[in-house]
Amino acid sequence: MILKKKVLSAVAMGAVAAMALSGCGRSDGGGSDGGGDGGGAAASPGITDEAITLGVTTPLSGGTAGPGTCTVAGLAAYMGAANEAGGIEFGDGKTRTVEIEAFDDTYDPQKALSNFQQNQGDVFAFTSGLGTPTNRAYREAAIDSEVPQVLVQTGDPIFSDQTESPWQLGFVPIYQNEGEAFGELLAGSDGDLTVAILSQNDDYGEGYVEGFKEAISGSENIEIVSELTYEATDTSVDAQLTELAGTDADVFFNAMSITPLVISSIEKSRELGWSPSWFLPSNTSSPVAILEPAAADAEDGFYSVSFAKAPQSPAFAEDEDVVTFLENLEQYAAEYTTTPDFPHCMWSYMVGATLEEAFKNMTEPTRENFMEALRSIEDLQAPLMLEGTSVNTTEDGQPAVSTVVVQKYNGQGYETAESFD
Repeated sequence: MILKKKVLSAVAMGAVAAMALSGCGRSDGGGSDGGGDGGGAAASPGITDEAITLGVTTPLSGGTAGPGTCTVAGLAAYMGAANEAGGIEFGDGKTRTVEIEAFDDTYDPQKALSNFQQNQGDVFAFTSGLGTPTNRAYREAAIDSEVPQVLVQTGDPIFSDQTESPWQLGFVPIYQNEGEAFGELLAGSDGDLTVAILSQNDDYGEGYVEGFKEAISGSENIEIVSELTYEATDTSVDAQLTELAGTDADVFFNAMSITPLVISSIEKSRELGWSPSWFLPSNTSSPVAILEPAAADAEDGFYSVSFAKAPQSPAFAEDEDVVTFLENLEQYAAEYTTTPDFPHCMWSYMVGATLEEAFKNMTEPTRENFMEALRSIEDLQAPLMLEGTSVNTTEDGQPAVSTVVVQKYNGQGYETAESFD
């Protein structure tokens, strides 16, 4: 099942164009030793005639280090291969290598803000980093400093509102789109279904639940029988699982972002004798890193959404994109990981391809011109994208990717789910 994007609100267009005309960006900074031909705009910090430096603040340690390291690994793999091939030719005619600087924030918002404050003068843009609270932590500072914070791995819709946030752009589908996709799958099913919900008590969890509830709002056959939350800092959700299991709901809508807690939830539900069908968010649905360690039974029914090919799936074992990706990951990203256990590895590889497309259309070495180029990408079939999905950065209110495919775990990987079983 493929779900097309849904615009949540209509907002005014043209913020990026207005921003470019204003000429008020931090494009006079001395981050360049030769960013123009004497008659063009002064280069922004982090770019020279030979190289451009990108920053990534993301959890490289702690409970979310698995997906966090992947947000750098795929990007390093893509840009490493591009650099090895001679670099990327930008729209201004200069060929540059792309340098990646990764900063560990341990999924701590204050550390993410500190990483931004300490490094904003040395990098051209921040990109790819994981997390709603961490990306939100330095959002206002990035806007005030006019530093791009783009293609970040959070489904928070605030990052795709050009009027409110002209220096930002999300990459992955917004949380509402993911929740809505599963809701529509259930709404199209036969028979009565009961649903129990456990969600993270922040914008992440609220977004998933909002999209889900909207999709099932007109369905008379679906009833939410219990709805609980947990904090991202919690070390256990056993109490919530025990209460939810008492409902014996048919479906468990699990909007959680913390890998160990998702694993323990699957284990706890089995201990309690509760075997619902599961919905898992795309970032916590990995067969290798979550379902297999938790001994998840495919017969229970584990559903998620995706827009990326999964290297672990037999269906993509000989896929050209996957083969190249794995080779590049091994050669250029070993410092972070060479095993793409989380989809963030594939997502950040696509981020690399999207950035390259923007770089090719940059006619000036400035952050303003970069944002213009980035906001003009349409229907880019980046490597590893599933059929029916693409990168489109031109629609305000939506991230770079807003189309998802609903999938079901088959014991090895995921396959497209045409209906809810």
